[in-house]
Amino acid sequence: MAEQFDVTIIGSGPGGYVAAVRAGQLGLKVALVEKEKDARLGGTCGLRGCIPTKALLNAAHLYDKASHFENFGLKVKDLSYDWTGVQKYKSDVVAKNSAGVSYLMKKNKVTVYNGFGKIAGKGKVEVELEGGKKETIDTKNIIIATGSVVRPIPGFEVDGKQVVNSDQILELTNVPKSMIVMGSGAVGVEFASVYHRFGCDTTVVELLDRIVPIEDADVSKELARAFKKQGIKCETGIKLDKLEKNKKSVKVSGKNAKGEAVSFEAEMLLVAVGRMPYLDKLGLDKTKVVVNPRGTIKVNEYCETDEPNVFAIGDVIDTAWLAHLASKEGIMVVEKLAGKKVEPIKQNLVPNCTYCDPEVASVGLTEEKAKAAGYDVKVGKFPFSASGKARILGETDGFVKIVAEKKYDEVLGVHIIGPHATELLAEACVAMALETTADELGRIIHAHPTVSESVMEAAEGVHDLTIHM
Repeated sequence: MAEQFDVTIIGSGPGGYVAAVRAGQLGLKVALVEKEKDARLGGTCGLRGCIPTKALLNAAHLYDKASHFENFGLKVKDLSYDWTGVQKYKSDVVAKNSAGVSYLMKKNKVTVYNGFGKIAGKGKVEVELEGGKKETIDTKNIIIATGSVVRPIPGFEVDGKQVVNSDQILELTNVPKSMIVMGSGAVGVEFASVYHRFGCDTTVVELLDRIVPIEDADVSKELARAFKKQGIKCETGIKLDKLEKNKKSVKVSGKNAKGEAVSFEAEMLLVAVGRMPYLDKLGLDKTKVVVNPRGTIKVNEYCETDEPNVFAIGDVIDTAWLAHLASKEGIMVVEKLAGKKVEPIKQNLVPNCTYCDPEVASVGLTEEKAKAAGYDVKVGKFPFSASGKARILGETDGFVKIVAEKKYDEVLGVHIIGPHATELLAEACVAMALETTADELGRIIHAHPTVSESVMEAAEGVHDLTIHM
């Protein structure tokens, strides 16, 4: 009798491999299918997204820090960088991370199939192995965790040299002299931070009226101010509609919010907008799985599709496309399959982090959205310029902003821009999950001196009780 798995997961990104680990921990028999040709596990996040990007950001941050060592009474002579060495550092981090995922599969007795997987009927997943050989997996349940890929933008086709996407820019052999970044979401502002710090004249061009437009308006304003101080140019309200290339440069043109013609020219264009779910040739046409007009898979609050025993998680569904959310979705699904009592994920508590310099992090409602939802809003805000630890670090740009409602004092949202913002946010996530009030958060003793004190001070500020400003 053929071997049968309790669950087969297609895709080894943070959604897929985390689901596989938890399923193994719960005693389920698990198969994991990954199409990556060199058998590396980790998906887009581990191989071409979160991990390599943050490695480059760390190198860029350290290089910039070293260029200002004189502010700390330190001397550095002939500071320079080795781009080949930077790329090797990044690649080594990626390789170790991927090897770690492979180890976790062995530890949790997950059977890994290296090939292209597709649904081949009820309880069947067909895997096309290298060389064209095919193997069919018998399984009780299927989780689609195939993630997303770069979406081509008509008129701004990439060539991997002068016009690049977020995958290709990770593999540049040298730092360009100048770059236009099309789009100011996380991808755009993160790569702007990387390449500007290595000497690239960088211009960010955004269609909407502010950069990082999903964040609180005050955060967008502060990041634009910080970027300007650093020398990164930000052009907002610009609709680009034309791309021209010559041997030495690229030129993009369009119109601003007033309808006036504008153009920008640089050595390279990074197209940092547009991703789409990867559902190509997955065999969904032979199932009851519904694909929405946006190209995402329709699921309920437990990530169940319209096809019995078929689930979908991560970037292929309509929740926020974030690695940490995909992981929790995968855990929820396999725990449900194992008979555990599970609750739907509270989407309002999903943290959002952008690793530009300064970092940006948020959870919950922005001030604008809280007001639109009908809350009587009270805000507390504390600048890092008033933080002793931030002064010690030499990183005083930014602030912590807490959005609360007056009636019950419940914290509705926390928005941070500044040093270690992406780490500081964890406190806010825990606090909001426990339905904290601003008063309670402000009364919690925070160690001194730390940048985390700024969260406490902002919470106290909701009631006009901030100490250090």
